[in-house]
Amino acid sequence: MSIARVRIRNGGEEARVEEVNQFPTVERRRNPGLPSDQREKGEIAVFQELGKALTSSLQLDQVLRTIMEKIDEFLRPDNWSLLLLDEAKQELYFELAVGKASQALKDVRIKIGQGIAGWVAQHGETVVVPDTSKDRRFFSKVDEKTKTETQSIVAVPVRFRDTCLGVIELINCIGPEGFDPRDLKLLEALSDFAAIALENARHVKRIHELTITDDCTSLYNARHMGFILETEIYRSQRYNYEFSIVFIDLDHFKQVNDTHGHLVGSRLLAEIGNALKEHCRLIDFAFRYGGDEFVILLPQTSKENALNVARRLHKLVREGTWLGPEGLNIRLTPSLGVASYPVDSRTKEGLLHLADEAMYLVKNTNRDSVAAANIGILPNPVASADSAA
Repeated sequence: MSIARVRIRNGGEEARVEEVNQFPTVERRRNPGLPSDQREKGEIAVFQELGKALTSSLQLDQVLRTIMEKIDEFLRPDNWSLLLLDEAKQELYFELAVGKASQALKDVRIKIGQGIAGWVAQHGETVVVPDTSKDRRFFSKVDEKTKTETQSIVAVPVRFRDTCLGVIELINCIGPEGFDPRDLKLLEALSDFAAIALENARHVKRIHELTITDDCTSLYNARHMGFILETEIYRSQRYNYEFSIVFIDLDHFKQVNDTHGHLVGSRLLAEIGNALKEHCRLIDFAFRYGGDEFVILLPQTSKENALNVARRLHKLVREGTWLGPEGLNIRLTPSLGVASYPVDSRTKEGLLHLADEAMYLVKNTNRDSVAAANIGILPNPVASADSAA
């Protein structure tokens, strides 16, 4: 059985499809339906298995795996898929696809209201279409993409309370006698289990995000910085990479709090943190280290290149006018320190100490500049020009 798992990440990253053979013991059966008593026992076993999976694990994959097995075992469609809703774009994408056409679905997105699946997501109602040629809602572009022929569709919404999270869609599983109402009830029950699993996964993800994210700035926090830094050291040792860290401290930030209050200070930190993140590459990491200090981790970046980045970030903060929409137009300067792996240190503690020490070298002299470990304070053309004036 061909199974493709489609993962579409946030941030515009490219979709990733993995073709796996997860269920070698499950064979697609084309024999007539199970005897009634045997089927009833099987259905009870399904619900027991799914209930056990939901209560014993928060792993989404484990629950979806069981649902995949049971849809294939009881309903025997040619192809079936789980489409999830991208709320930001109001589109459905294929989270799971099972069958011969699964690989071709990796880039397919369906707008809400478009096609059978889009209609189901929009209205939150189950749809059974015995003959797609007679249903105006049918979206033939998917068949053109997958080079398949869809003759019938059964689509059920995956709903949690009043929110539609996605759609389970079965292709070509309706026989001459139609789609058994009992099968439909089973499919709707399976979709309910899928909804619970998805909602659990969302909560787990949100809880994880809260543990690694700073409330004020929405940047990663210091705890997560330690983990990422250890990971980057391991990766750089293995592949012989360089990387650098930049410490940033906002000069005289206490005056902002004393003058405008701590709420304004928090909004200022959030605005500056967001600006720092926007001026980083996608592979870089931005952290709030604590108070008015930020840290930028620059993977695969030499010390020389890191100093150029630090200069740009210094200029960004120094020349910015902050909280302008609030009519405050706050100006402030930063002090920055840079340290690099492996030239300055090969340990997490060593790098953090050296970058922090370089930053405090700036703060304990004239502030408003950049310093590097084992080099000292760099010439600051902007600040020098201001002093001369």
